[in-house]
Amino acid sequence: MEKFTSLTGVAAPLAIRNVDTDMIIPKQYLKTIKRTGLGKGLFSEMRYKDDGSENPDFVLNKPAYRQAKILVAEDNFGCGSSREHAPWALLDFGIRCVISTSFADIFYNNCFKNGILPIVVSPEDLGKLMDDASRGSNATLSVDLEAQEIRGPDGGVVHFDIDPFRKHCLLNGLDDIGLTMKKADKINAFEKKEHAEQPWL
Repeated sequence: MEKFTSLTGVAAPLAIRNVDTDMIIPKQYLKTIKRTGLGKGLFSEMRYKDDGSENPDFVLNKPAYRQAKILVAEDNFGCGSSREHAPWALLDFGIRCVISTSFADIFYNNCFKNGILPIVVSPEDLGKLMDDASRGSNATLSVDLEAQEIRGPDGGVVHFDIDPFRKHCLLNGLDDIGLTMKKADKINAFEKKEHAEQPWL
């Protein structure tokens, strides 16, 4: 998993409450088990018209936000079904950080397992960040995970809390497999011991 230490990029405002995982990546894209290629389906029912052409009114289709790395969203982001394709789609599009006042638990956990930083802020701070994100090409935010700070284009700072273990994993690029491999020496020693004591296994 790619490490997350700091991130500076355009932040796109998504002023919609209760964005569920079917809105993030609709069901027709769930046939694949690959983590790549899903960016094209991200928010597809809002990004595209019925004829397949782009909806110019959707935020990620606007020129200023096509390369957005951060998403500033309203309350209860990622609710709905527990599809891991949702963070895969965000990551494949290029979004590494989502900021909201609250997240659905499973989506929140899946973000950390895929190298995305979900940040919970107060409604007051979300209002400030949503205003920052609404500035088009000037909507640049800087996220510093080590310092647990978000800096706006005018120098304003928002502090955020994060579980220390999850922070450690993101800073070091450790998903569940990476965490397991950190104990490779102990695993190998155990397997050798078991083989010596029970060679028939």
